[in-house]
Amino acid sequence: MAGLYHLARLNDRWFRLDEALVSAFVERWRPKTHTFHMPFGECTITLQDVAYQLGLPVDGRYVSGCLSEFHIYIEGGRPAWETFGECPEGADEDTVRRYARAYIMMLLGTQLFADKSGNRVQIRWLPFVARLEEMGTYSWGSAALAWLYRCMCRVANRNVIKLAGPLQLLQSWIFWRFPRFRPAGFETFSWPLASRWSGYIPSSSEKGPRVQTCPDIVSFWVQFTWMPYSSPDVLQVVHPEVLEPRHMVLWRSVTSLIYFAVIEWHQVDRVLPQFGGVQPRPQAALNIDFLMLKNGRGGDR
Repeated sequence: MAGLYHLARLNDRWFRLDEALVSAFVERWRPKTHTFHMPFGECTITLQDVAYQLGLPVDGRYVSGCLSEFHIYIEGGRPAWETFGECPEGADEDTVRRYARAYIMMLLGTQLFADKSGNRVQIRWLPFVARLEEMGTYSWGSAALAWLYRCMCRVANRNVIKLAGPLQLLQSWIFWRFPRFRPAGFETFSWPLASRWSGYIPSSSEKGPRVQTCPDIVSFWVQFTWMPYSSPDVLQVVHPEVLEPRHMVLWRSVTSLIYFAVIEWHQVDRVLPQFGGVQPRPQAALNIDFLMLKNGRGGDR
């Protein structure tokens, strides 16, 4: 459970999605480089952002596998269904663990790896929650970022009209990196950093005009905050575990991000100023077209 502890805390303080703002940024997403293209360079969501925004570990085992022993998780030839509410007081250990498994599946299916299936959760999580003691050994941060990348790459196709994925991560990243688009009245810093926007509900009058007042987002590139996590206010609330070398070394790595059949590249060599570095002329984008064809359903998209 340790790997999802901060996400569980954040679940109690979630915020609403500003669809107009998120859509405006998604329109500027470039699938080949996994970056938002701006007039004077590129920017993107990195493993560092995931660690700070959601408090998720970015090192550990990759999140993948095959549900080859499905019969272990069913009763009487069909899945065992149960309705969950609040865990009853005085519950024994087995009951607490059962409720914990259901809660974790809800977190994974709705907060990190949401898709377009509505209120359903993938059965692929059954082997993970069956081994609660191992939950903290996985790189949930890299898997969530891989899924966000893939969802934004898919919606870049003009035939796709609905966007899935951890969109609160994208919106919180926008608020931290582009002060122009931050909602007013949310100045308290807390951990994880995305919880800063707790209670934010974009009204119908805000969702349109905040984007309409600056129809070309790229014109506000000069207001981009390169290193928002170096401020004293952030350092006062950041969890020490996030700053461990085993995590930080991955923030600057050009590496693959894996989420089952989804494989995306973490191309931080194109956004070095986000880490305080000097950006040389970017190399050609990595060719990952053959990897982006996979959809995890036994065939190509």
